[in-house]
Amino acid sequence: MRITSWNLLHGLPIPPDEEADPQALLSAALSQLATDVIGLQEVDYFLERSGNHNQTGNVASIVGAKDWAFAPSLLGSPDEDWRNPTESDNKLITNKSEVAPGSYGIGMASKIPVESWHRLELKGSPVGVLMAFPVDGKLKRVYVRDHPRSALAAKLDNGWLIINTHLSFVPGFSLAQLIKIKRWANTLGVTDKSKILIMGDLNIPFAIFARGFKWRSLAAMRTFPSWYPKVQIDYFLSQKLTSKDVRHIQYPHSGMSDHLPLQIEVD
Repeated sequence: MRITSWNLLHGLPIPPDEEADPQALLSAALSQLATDVIGLQEVDYFLERSGNHNQTGNVASIVGAKDWAFAPSLLGSPDEDWRNPTESDNKLITNKSEVAPGSYGIGMASKIPVESWHRLELKGSPVGVLMAFPVDGKLKRVYVRDHPRSALAAKLDNGWLIINTHLSFVPGFSLAQLIKIKRWANTLGVTDKSKILIMGDLNIPFAIFARGFKWRSLAAMRTFPSWYPKVQIDYFLSQKLTSKDVRHIQYPHSGMSDHLPLQIEVD
C-alpha cells in the first residue's frame, strides 16, 4: 500500500507562473506518485481563487480513488473574509455528500475501500504570527491569524487506520494539537497499533518533538520549501513500525506547491 502526504497549497504552481496549467501540473505529479491513499493539506473546495473546483474530488478522480473526504477548516477563502465552521455546517464532506459552500481545509482519497470516516476538532491558536510572503519579488511580513484545525481519519477495509492533519503554524500550539490526535488515534477501534498511521503537515521542524516518547517517524526528508528544502515539517508517525519497516520513496519538486510530497510504501 503506497501512502502519500502532500500539502497542495491549493494547487498553486511554484514558482508562480501565470502561463502554467495547474491541472496539468497536478495530473503529472499524481501520475508519478501512483499512490493508493493520499492525504492532502491546504486544499480548496469550490473557491474562486483555484477555479471553483473540488480539489479533493479532482485528486481522487486523477488517481482513480472511489472514496474521498474533505474536512473544512474554515468557510470561505483564507485570502478573504472567512468564518469558523459551526454546528449547522457540514464538517465532513464525502463522495456521498451533497455540494456544500466554498471552504478550505484538508482531504483524503483512497483506492482502498473506506469503511468509515472520522473527524477530530482542533481549536486554533488565539494569537497569530508574522509570516513572510513574496510580493513583487520581495518578502513582505504579514500578521496571519490562526484558524481552527482538524484531523481526518479513514478506517480502511484492509484493517488500517490512516489519519491526516494540518496543524497550527503557532509554535507550541501545534504540539498540543498533535498530542490530542495521538490520543484520539487509539480510540477509533483499531487495536493493532502497527496499522495506525498519522500523516500530514505538522508544522513542527524538529522530528524529536513530532515523535514524542511513543511514536516513531517513518520517513526522514526535508520537505519545505519545495524548491530548496531546508526543514522537515511533514511526517508519517507510527507507534509500532520503524523506518526499516517501510519503503520511503522520494520525488523532486514537480512545479506545484511549496511542499514536497512525502510517500511511503507498507506491506
